[in-house]
Amino acid sequence: MTEPRGFLVGGEWRTSTEILEVRFPYTGETVGRVCLAGSKDVEDALRSAESDFSLTRRLPAHRRSEILYALAGLIRERSEELIGTIVLEAGKTRALAENEVLRAKATIEVSAEEARRIDGTILPLDWNAAGEGRVGCLRRFPLGPVLAITPFNFPLNLACHKLGPAIAAGDSVILKPASATPISALMLGEMALEAGFPAEAISVVPCRPDVAERMVRDGRIACVSFTGSPAVGWHLREIAGRKRVGLELGGNAAVIVHSDGDIPFAVGRIVAGGFSNAGQTCISVQRVYLHRPIYDEALALLVDRVRALTVGDPREPGTDVGPMISESAARAAFAKVQEAVEGGAGVLAGGTRNGPFVMPTVLLDTTAEMRVNRTEVFAPVVTVTPYDTFEEAIALANDSEYGLQAGIFTHDARRIAQAFAELRVGGLVANDVSTFRMDHAPYCGVRGSGIGREGPKYAIEEMTEERMMVFSP
Repeated sequence: MTEPRGFLVGGEWRTSTEILEVRFPYTGETVGRVCLAGSKDVEDALRSAESDFSLTRRLPAHRRSEILYALAGLIRERSEELIGTIVLEAGKTRALAENEVLRAKATIEVSAEEARRIDGTILPLDWNAAGEGRVGCLRRFPLGPVLAITPFNFPLNLACHKLGPAIAAGDSVILKPASATPISALMLGEMALEAGFPAEAISVVPCRPDVAERMVRDGRIACVSFTGSPAVGWHLREIAGRKRVGLELGGNAAVIVHSDGDIPFAVGRIVAGGFSNAGQTCISVQRVYLHRPIYDEALALLVDRVRALTVGDPREPGTDVGPMISESAARAAFAKVQEAVEGGAGVLAGGTRNGPFVMPTVLLDTTAEMRVNRTEVFAPVVTVTPYDTFEEAIALANDSEYGLQAGIFTHDARRIAQAFAELRVGGLVANDVSTFRMDHAPYCGVRGSGIGREGPKYAIEEMTEERMMVFSP
């Protein structure tokens, strides 16, 4: 049996006797063993992050940028190793893993560029006589140690979305990866050290939830950046105290297809957006609303496309949909499908489960109160509902406690403007699905889907504080 992989505390690799088995979701076989950090390790990580913030906050912009460019280069050099790791620990298809590594590299490169763009503002103060001769200067400064907590579904890129901006901002950082997928995050820690980030200022600590909560509560942490489930995220905000908290949480994204849209294109994008990564994406298409004049046509196309998807081993090039992260996750998601069917929903595709696989499923005749619509299913499941007026479609899409992203297909600019004004989401994608995201762009949820923004430029704002100086010559 291979030796377990250690974790990183203030630049020091450590081991422990508490071992986490990392399993390949497709077969359940162990593909890695990782030591878990304990209370003492976390205390040391906190102490190191606090003390070495004094070093990172003084790193000049060009040095922070150079470190990040070096890190991007290392991601490129180790891309094959990272791709293989993501396939095995997350159960992603190779194509998705390749795309994630490319995105991770891009996220770090954007962070490198933004490290040089953290600017300020000169503010004239002579609006009245008291301000004559005085000038205000606004400038951003590093906030302090950042605790980054990441999920399993994008174990490398979402870690980069936190580590990259933290380094760019001049903050020290503690990264707590998901227990199902810690190996790629530990590799990222290795590369950050090799890239030249001050060793004592970075820790990567896989640990139990109670140990992670201790870090969230600790006053030495200045910012908590969390991506994961709404229940956990809002709980962490409650216990975080006065520190800054950014939450990128879940959703049950809606897509509206109006009769004047490109129907075949819309259907193809819905299939890609609803079933990629086995639906385990916070902006995965979940609720589809079809204008009644094109309902039958679009529904038939959708069902045909979904039935044609290849489900199986994510290591095989032809696989479209791999397993969910675990059999327990598949079981929980499938229970929502069963409830809907028992409540009168119809199944046009899928509707079955086999171990960690939920077969790509299309449901119709669902109600707004069913959990397949009301909650985040986080599985390859979409519901399809007809609507008569565009106003009705907007009301249906808004009938949710979540608000991350939505998609709309129409060639009418007035409808797009109406949707932008009225849909209560953090982002609207016109003529594409909710799943579209560019890593440099702002990304945020409203209502139950979170607070704060991601995207390197915007995350840097969350991880810095603005100060004003009044200059009186």
